[in-house]
Amino acid sequence: MALQNLIEHIQLVLISFVFTGIVGLILGIVGYNFKKVRGIILMIVDVLQTIPVLALLGIIMIFFGPTFTTVVIGIVLYSLLPVVRNTIVGLEQIDPAIIEAATGMGMGKFQRLVKVEFPLAFPVIFTGLKIAVVTSIGIGVFGAVVGGGGLGSTINTAIRIQDGSVLFQATLALVIMSLVFDFVMTLVERRLDYNRK
Repeated sequence: MALQNLIEHIQLVLISFVFTGIVGLILGIVGYNFKKVRGIILMIVDVLQTIPVLALLGIIMIFFGPTFTTVVIGIVLYSLLPVVRNTIVGLEQIDPAIIEAATGMGMGKFQRLVKVEFPLAFPVIFTGLKIAVVTSIGIGVFGAVVGGGGLGSTINTAIRIQDGSVLFQATLALVIMSLVFDFVMTLVERRLDYNRK
């Protein structure tokens, strides 16, 4: 198994995670603050996740070609749902009395969001981010089809030349990567829940 492909896969996951977090949080906050567009936002991210991965990557490839960028965009679009949904749910679960108290202290809408609402909702939001990361590890495998590299390339090559040893190593690397990311983020998630209590 090529080390370079493993590194590429980790890069895919981390870069996609950053953009998924940014876009997902923005959409979630917009959906929370503007209830008229919430349904539309949730419907769009829900539909995106129902599209087969290869079909989604194929559509994106028309515009960006067979590149690393195509795979990152595909992973981001496919991973938005848990982040957007958890952001809305987390913000809505905040006790209205806390929001009223922050407003009574003279905080504006933006200041209240940044200093009060977002920190309180973050443990729930973080759970959505964790789901998105673990999902992106598996989705990244399909990136090899559109020139994205990663462990998908190793798996495709191993299947083509019928190399069971390399196929096993690449698959094991994916499993270990998923377990490590899940374990680390679960520790952080528990810490956040503990601090909230």
